[in-house]
Amino acid sequence: MTNVPSKVSIIVPVYNVENYLTKCLDSLVNQSLQDIEILVVNDGSKDQSDEIIKHFEQKYPEKIKAFSKENGGLSDARNFGIDHATGDYIGFVDSDDYVQETMFEEMYLLAEKYQTKMVICNIQKVDEKGKVTQKLTQLPNMPEKIALDELFSVFSDVSYFACNKLFKKELFDHKRFKRGVHFEDIQLIPQLLLECDAVAQTQNFHYQYFERTDSITKTHTEKGLDMLKAVKDVELSFEKSQYSYKKAELKNFQIFEGVYSFLAYIAFVKNEELFYKMSEELAVFMKERQIKIQDILTYNRFGKNYLLSLPLKKKIFYLLFFAGQKKLIRKLI
Repeated sequence: MTNVPSKVSIIVPVYNVENYLTKCLDSLVNQSLQDIEILVVNDGSKDQSDEIIKHFEQKYPEKIKAFSKENGGLSDARNFGIDHATGDYIGFVDSDDYVQETMFEEMYLLAEKYQTKMVICNIQKVDEKGKVTQKLTQLPNMPEKIALDELFSVFSDVSYFACNKLFKKELFDHKRFKRGVHFEDIQLIPQLLLECDAVAQTQNFHYQYFERTDSITKTHTEKGLDMLKAVKDVELSFEKSQYSYKKAELKNFQIFEGVYSFLAYIAFVKNEELFYKMSEELAVFMKERQIKIQDILTYNRFGKNYLLSLPLKKKIFYLLFFAGQKKLIRKLI
């Protein structure tokens, strides 16, 4: 088979997802955009995932490119896919999720229309039956093309998932997902955004994020500290970027990802000693960046006060935490 470059390379890392993989790959081989390659990277699965991949490879040889490697984690599998991709653009789909059939056609056309290196679509969470449980609008009330020098609030407002974006392949010329860490998306995707002059976006909910019942109960551990490390890596890139003078947006990014997202994670840390240790790490993070409680309470996302927009239970958790009532929080959790 000749290796003709595709318009879009879709990278699907696979690890023990035999119950979900068929639905995922079905949604990709049936994309309305024909000129795609689907790089399925089996990252050392021990279940029947490999048999499913082989079935699709035989049935759709012109679209499916199958690879097997030793287990190295999500970042490693994605990086492997990037190394083997021939497309002008790259997309990432998690193997337990699925997408709408027009997703990559619309995003490719937007990238070409506006000559942007990144395109973003909306996400919706779905359950086992495909019922929508939550709609995650990414950039509400924003134009189709967003010039970042004019609307740089996007940097701190957007959610840094890899899976609902299309990237120009050249963004990965010198950058890769960091191996062996959690929150690899928060570490890398903001750095890629800093390389863009503009992004394009669609308000369509193309990406279907399947919230698995077995993943909700996963233990929250010290790995959560990787979130603070991810923010620090982004800060280093920010200082060298064309947007280094936009300090207010950097501070908002630090507050959203480094404070609110981090607290949302440690809320589920069961071990009390670890909870306090991670709380102390957050205190150091805030002190080093001169982030005050007032900054956090008045933080706006999409032009609205973030804390006020949250459900009551989350509001209470954050307010108790900021008031220093960590012991009371432990009783509530």
